[in-house]
Amino acid sequence: MPEVVVRQLGLVDYQPCYEEMVSFTARRQPETTDEIWFLQHPGVFTQGQAGKAEHVLVPGDIPVVQTDRGGQVTYHGPGQLVVYLLLDIKRLGLGPRALVTAMEESIAATLAQWGIDAAAKADAPGVYVDGRKIASLGLRIRNGRTFHGLALNVDMDMTPFLRINPCGYAGLEMTQVVREAPNAGLNIDQVAGQLEQQLIRHLGFTTITSPA
Repeated sequence: MPEVVVRQLGLVDYQPCYEEMVSFTARRQPETTDEIWFLQHPGVFTQGQAGKAEHVLVPGDIPVVQTDRGGQVTYHGPGQLVVYLLLDIKRLGLGPRALVTAMEESIAATLAQWGIDAAAKADAPGVYVDGRKIASLGLRIRNGRTFHGLALNVDMDMTPFLRINPCGYAGLEMTQVVREAPNAGLNIDQVAGQLEQQLIRHLGFTTITSPA
């Protein structure tokens, strides 16, 4: 079975983390071990390649960063679990659609551990609970290698989402784990641990952990 390095990076600024993803992807060799990074970002709006300026309504003091992932504008902030997937999907034998499905199913399986009934939508990437979006996906693929990944709202200040049209949808209601499972007493590390297990399983990896 293929191996993967899992890194727990903590709270890291968006721009240097993005630059390191790009650098890792550019310098990796055919034998380079895939990596999955778990982290959080300080408050930032990120615009995907399809992003339109009119979907950023009132950014205020939160920076807006242009990036090269797919999709439209979203928000990252403390209490949101961000997972970056630095994978050679050609080597893994996965197409882009299969990878997205594995990500969505991993999130849904994680949330099911706490009785949250979540599912993907065919016409709108991400994972939803009764129409409320709880996780966003955005990837970039270069030469069969992926970067960027997913963002799962766990226990965060949700008000910045009101300053944008999330993922380009006006009025889209966002939600988070602590709202959907209020009595579970969850923290972000517990959710990260479960999501790591699900991603490893759905992507068919054995795991290697590594210090940041």
